[in-house]
Amino acid sequence: MIRTLGYGVQHPTASVAPFEFERRNPGPRDVLVDIAFCGVCHSDIHQARDEWGGSIFPMVPGHEIVGTVSAVGSDVRTWKQGDTVGVGVYVDSCRKCAACEAGEGQYCERGASWTYNGYEQDGTTPTYGGYSARITVDEDYVLRIPAGMDPAAAAPLMCAGITTYSPLRHFGVKAGDRLAVMGLGGLGHMAVKFGRALGVEVTVLSHSPGKRDDALRLGAGDFVVMRSPESFDANEKRFDFILDTVSAVHDYNEYLSLLRLDGTMMLVGIPDPSPLKASALISARRRLTGSNIGGVRETQEMLDFCAEHEIVSDVEVIPIQQINDAWERTIRSDVRYRFVIDMATLAG
Repeated sequence: MIRTLGYGVQHPTASVAPFEFERRNPGPRDVLVDIAFCGVCHSDIHQARDEWGGSIFPMVPGHEIVGTVSAVGSDVRTWKQGDTVGVGVYVDSCRKCAACEAGEGQYCERGASWTYNGYEQDGTTPTYGGYSARITVDEDYVLRIPAGMDPAAAAPLMCAGITTYSPLRHFGVKAGDRLAVMGLGGLGHMAVKFGRALGVEVTVLSHSPGKRDDALRLGAGDFVVMRSPESFDANEKRFDFILDTVSAVHDYNEYLSLLRLDGTMMLVGIPDPSPLKASALISARRRLTGSNIGGVRETQEMLDFCAEHEIVSDVEVIPIQQINDAWERTIRSDVRYRFVIDMATLAG
C-alpha cells in the first residue's frame, strides 16, 4: 500500500482538512498517477455535506484530475511513465452489463465505481478522489490529455466538459440549431464553448445580468435575463434545444414553453423536485430528458474535440489550503468559472 496525503472531510459538517490514507500499489493492469491539478466541482460540496444522502466518510473529494503517470503495472501497454493523463468521475464498472458493453460505464447496471464517495467493484473498498497526491486507476479508465493543452484548464473537462458535451452529441445538436444554455457557471460556460464550436446559435438564459459580457465573449450570440413573464413571452417557441445546467429549484414548465415543436430540454443540473405539467410537453410534442457524464470513449472524444477547437475551461487556480474558502465562493457562484487546485501546494 502507498501512504498518500490528501485533503478530506470526516463528517458532513467538517471543514476540508489534511488527511492521510492508503492507495493500493499498481496491480498488473493499474496505472499510478501523480496528481498535478484537480478541479473543484459543486458536487464535491453536495456529497461532502451529505446533501444527496448516502455519503461515505471519511471522504476525499475530487473527480476532475490531471496528472503524470509515475508507474504502470506489468500488463499495461497503453500508458507509460511520463504520460500526461486525466481521470474523471468514475474509475471502474462491471464491464459485463449492456451499458458497459456499449461503452457507457457511467450507467453501469451494477453500479459504476465513482472516483470518490463510492466503492471499488468488490463492493467494500472505498474510493478516494483527487484532492490528493496520487491515485491508482485501472488503465481502461485513464484518459489521454492532448499535447499542448494547459493541464490546469483541462482538469474541469473531466466532469464539467463531458457533462455538457455528452448530451449535445447524444441528442443530435448540430450546426444551425438554436440552443439555449440555462445558467452560466462551471457547466454552462463549457456548453457555450461547445455550442460555438459545433456551429450552433447559442443563447444564454440567466438571472445574472452581469454575466452578459462573459456570455458573448465565450461565444453566445444572445443573452436573455429571465426575471419576468415578459422574458418568457418574448422567447416562446424560439429554441430547438435547451441545456439546463441549473441546480437551484426552477419551473420546468416555464422553460419548456421556449421550445419549438419537437424541441428537447436536456437536464444536467440536479435541483430539488419541481412539478411538471403534461401539457407543457403535449402542446408541442416536446421532450424533457436528462444526461449524466459520458463514458470513457466519449470523454476521450471530447478531449480530442477540445484540442481541435482550442477549448479549455476558464479557471482560477488555487492552493489546496484555500479549499474551504473556494467551496464557500462556489456556493455563492463567485468564480469565473471553475476552481482548480494546484496539488503541488499539498506539501506546503
